[in-house]
Amino acid sequence: MAAKDAEKVLDVQSVVEAVVADEDADVPRYEVESLCMRCHENGTTRFLLTLIPNFRKILLSAFECPHCGERNNEVQFAGEIQPRGCCYSLEVHAGDQKTLNRQVVKSESAIIKIPELDFEIPAEAQRGTLSTVEGILVRAIDGLESLQEERRKVDPQTAEAIDKFLLKLKACAIGDSSFSFILDDPAGNSFIENPFAPSKDPSLSIKFYERSPEQQASLGYYVESSQSEEAEGGVSTSGVDASNQVRGEAHGSVGAAAGHRAIAQSNSAEIAEALFRYTAPEEVMTFPSTCGACAVGCETRMFVTKIPYFQEVIVMATTCDACGYRSSELKPGGRIPEKGKIISLCVKNVKDLSRDLIKSDTASVKVPDLDLELTSGTLGGIVTTVEGLITKISESLERVHGFTFGDSLDENKRNKWLDFKTRLTKLLSLEQPWTLILDDALANSFIAPVTDDIKDDHQLTYEEYERSWEQNEELGLNDMDTSSADAAYT
Repeated sequence: MAAKDAEKVLDVQSVVEAVVADEDADVPRYEVESLCMRCHENGTTRFLLTLIPNFRKILLSAFECPHCGERNNEVQFAGEIQPRGCCYSLEVHAGDQKTLNRQVVKSESAIIKIPELDFEIPAEAQRGTLSTVEGILVRAIDGLESLQEERRKVDPQTAEAIDKFLLKLKACAIGDSSFSFILDDPAGNSFIENPFAPSKDPSLSIKFYERSPEQQASLGYYVESSQSEEAEGGVSTSGVDASNQVRGEAHGSVGAAAGHRAIAQSNSAEIAEALFRYTAPEEVMTFPSTCGACAVGCETRMFVTKIPYFQEVIVMATTCDACGYRSSELKPGGRIPEKGKIISLCVKNVKDLSRDLIKSDTASVKVPDLDLELTSGTLGGIVTTVEGLITKISESLERVHGFTFGDSLDENKRNKWLDFKTRLTKLLSLEQPWTLILDDALANSFIAPVTDDIKDDHQLTYEEYERSWEQNEELGLNDMDTSSADAAYT
């Protein structure tokens, strides 16, 4: 029996190997003998690697000490850190208990904020947890109350101020007050449940952003001091040589192959083929940049090209030799359009699925036949086809919307989600016509026509509209003052 018990207690290396194992494998529980921080005797930590459906792999750990009864648990992410950070903003209205019961995955790097109370839970205050909005607030209340008796003896004024604040925080936790619940995670591994998935959640907004050098450092990545200085607005002149300067390669000397090779190395051949179908770059620029995944210096290649019936665009491709991270972006060129644009396509045949498509990061996607709507910023800016866009939407829904097939989900919601996935897949089989709508406030999106003259393509329609004040505010246009530049040009 002693030998069998010894086999069950494994070292940390075995746990790590289980973490990186194939997600489809049947991973058992692992036990590791570890020190109890209360009584300093040895207790047992149990690990379980599991996959939250449509989210990502997590490592659950639970510690128990048989000597003093100490118990605790936490959630750690077994997968990789995401290329971009994420920020979830949830509006909780007074009396809305369902919103307070939404499940929340908070990683160890996430920060929680409630702007109405000027309240922030730092990343180190609460470790990785799987809880609800109410549970996180209750845990914060318990943490503040635990030391109140000592504070009253040492600093009565501070204790009294905290008592008043706790009344407001408790009102939010029980649903008596409305507030905004913001979950900001530079690692991109946190999540708030959307009960309306795959439809848009009116109370929840999601934004993805590039991490700053300080955030990269907080996640454990190595960041050079020069990168931090540049992020703060300073310029580092040490160690600058000709190889780090922006350099251009003329089209006449290297031909279009240079730009073709640059894009092909940074993304799939299909994207490169779609871009060069229109025109070759006249000049490929190369300049130093920082990898968004590992913060190591790398190179970004850029060229400007003109797409017929569309506009001038800037294509940027980055490849990191250190970690292998690759990305490509499409940026609009020229001035900001005065009006937004809605593009509608009636998809009827295979040729429509093969149409080239450019979706900017400011465009929203709608498929009225499925009641599907993706807000601006979702999927970022991509160059693909109509078929490729639907495929990416399906993959994104499976990755982002966790808890979809969880044990707590009732059968009706499970069947609803399965039915939606089936209908989404049927769009590509063209059993019946359907409509794709791109709504871009900056008019930087595009669907290619199948006729020589865009006016002859009756399945494709363009509609311009005046942007609202809220849209201009979100895009930062209301505060933009170009009078000085206009006067200089004049």
